[in-house]
Amino acid sequence: MSTIIWKIFMFQNKSDHPRHRGRPRSRSDKETRDHIVSVANEGFRSSGYANSAMSTIAHVSGISTKTMYRLFPGKAELLAEVISRQIHRFLMEIDLATLRDLDVREGLTRLMTTYGILTLSEDAVRMAKLVVAESARFPEVSAAFYDRAIVPTNKIIECWLGERMETGELSIDSPVEASGILRGMMIMEPQRASLLLKQRAMTPDETRRRASECVDCFLCGRSYAQ
Repeated sequence: MSTIIWKIFMFQNKSDHPRHRGRPRSRSDKETRDHIVSVANEGFRSSGYANSAMSTIAHVSGISTKTMYRLFPGKAELLAEVISRQIHRFLMEIDLATLRDLDVREGLTRLMTTYGILTLSEDAVRMAKLVVAESARFPEVSAAFYDRAIVPTNKIIECWLGERMETGELSIDSPVEASGILRGMMIMEPQRASLLLKQRAMTPDETRRRASECVDCFLCGRSYAQ
């Protein structure tokens, strides 16, 4: 079934671009890597990690297995790259320099909104389901998700909270603990509901409203300069 799905994806991918006469332009390694990651992302989501063989990914990508393994030594590295590119969008949208110019409430609301959109979107929920389903058999899946997704996003939030603690704008004992509290308030319940198929993924507007409510609850018990 996974091969059929990927063939459909490959056909749609090809049909998006008109055919040109003559020899096709050879892709650079970067372009090839980008294409492989796109194909792998689709394969992981539709067929799971276990059923997405490197040879199948190479075939759908239109490259040899030799080229595949030259660019990605193994499937774990490929999954890590898929996750990294999703997280990169979050890191690009979070500009700590800009957030420093905002007051605590506005800056924290914007930070939590971006974090919520990253973790509660349909794509993010699908990736979380893959990690939950595959980690027992493939520890490299949970390791890749932790190293490439959880650690970088946590650091951003902890850094922002730490800066506000040092300036005296926010009274907290530990940026690490405060970050954990905020992240739990923001995503635990809606993410759990989505994972258990009880609730659809949140829309950006719903995520913004939840972020605002979470920040209000958090700041209610904290001392900060208004």
